[in-house]
Amino acid sequence: MRAVVKNGIGIFTPQGFLDGNSANSLLTLEDVEATTKINAEMVLVSLKKVVFFNRNGLDAFVKLFTKVRNKQHITVGFCDYDYKKFTAINKFYKNDLNFSLFKSQEIAALFTATYKNKNKNVLLFSHDKSQSAAMAIELHDNGHNPVIAQTLEEFKEKSKNKESYDVIIEDTYLGQMGQSVATRVTGNAIIYTVSSFLDAEIGNTFNISYHNNSLNVGFRLFIFDAYKVVSMNVHALNFFSKLASSGAEYNATICFVGMTFEKIPVSFKETLEDSGIMFFEQMDDILQNKELLKDLGAGSASSVANKRVINKEIVTELPNFIEATVNTIEMMTNSQAIKNAAKVDQITIAGKLEDKIASSIGFYGDIDGMVILVFPFDIAKKASELLIGEATEDTDLVLDTLAELVNIVGGKIKSLLFEAEISVNITLPRTYDNVNSLLDVVGDKKGVQVDLSFDNDKFLFFLTR
Repeated sequence: MRAVVKNGIGIFTPQGFLDGNSANSLLTLEDVEATTKINAEMVLVSLKKVVFFNRNGLDAFVKLFTKVRNKQHITVGFCDYDYKKFTAINKFYKNDLNFSLFKSQEIAALFTATYKNKNKNVLLFSHDKSQSAAMAIELHDNGHNPVIAQTLEEFKEKSKNKESYDVIIEDTYLGQMGQSVATRVTGNAIIYTVSSFLDAEIGNTFNISYHNNSLNVGFRLFIFDAYKVVSMNVHALNFFSKLASSGAEYNATICFVGMTFEKIPVSFKETLEDSGIMFFEQMDDILQNKELLKDLGAGSASSVANKRVINKEIVTELPNFIEATVNTIEMMTNSQAIKNAAKVDQITIAGKLEDKIASSIGFYGDIDGMVILVFPFDIAKKASELLIGEATEDTDLVLDTLAELVNIVGGKIKSLLFEAEISVNITLPRTYDNVNSLLDVVGDKKGVQVDLSFDNDKFLFFLTR
């Protein structure tokens, strides 16, 4: 199959039906590599002439995408689809969506160097806030003017004013983020969703590595959204009891919300309560009560006795961690970073702690640890303006936006390590409006500290385990 190269994008356009047999015969690695040799920045498969596809049909292309991305380090994915096709692709690859999706070639072109500095006014929306943030940063860095709609309702309303925007982006996904985590975070509480009948399978489907690394990062409140749980057996009971016990050394709290006991023995509830698990009828009973959130552990976090030592394997990858961090914040603040010498020691935060906020994000897989970023509040506000759309003094809003920014840093770290053939997953970010709470988590751990300056504002990077 021949590609058409336009605006730096190599477009392959299959036709008809895509199943395993037909797709394998349509496109070869040699076809794709020939496209990259003529300066294509992206390789995309257009679905506009595809009548039907299944998972096997797409897999043939995805395998080629992986080989090309590993070798050429370029963007790969699909384009030219409707909402139905977009939904189907997300359903097929919901846990492994590591390629990009662009609703149209026009949208894809905005993310290429060929289309840089065209100064396009862009309205964008994604249900995934990390994706909204990532797209806004890339567009801003490419010389465009992105406006993020915070809600679907806002997006629909602004979309009516078509003359205000050159391009409107929806149903689009940047694959370099590359991580889909079946959790969400609100108010520094991690929320897991469980449903149906809970049995021994919960031990296989629950990501215990992710949970443990979230503890290491500083999360202390874990809420199970159990509105759709019908029943549970003794195997699930034992799993949750052990989960609560293992979090005890971190002073972690586990809550269940919305669980009824019509088909669950009341003795199960008593056993779970004895292990420290709490029960609430409504999610808002927790999330809308700031004092309760603080009491349950969302406001602070204590250190633990188990201290892991930073190792040479992690320090070797320090340039990738620094590059991901610096590039993101430079783009967000339109300022140049000045890097000072790195040192291996306990974290040292200069100046007034009350003028700073912080965030941490964990990584685990081939290597594991966490990155801690400490911002003067002024830098955090400036970095947040692009994602919020305006200046703000609202600390909670800045903290929420800071979490999105740090999630982008985590995605870039994951991508850079992937290019170095190191596979990691990342946790959700944990934010701190009180830096003393961060110091409680870090304790006397040693790590690599790099002090940076952005327009003479000090900023701290700390890599540890």
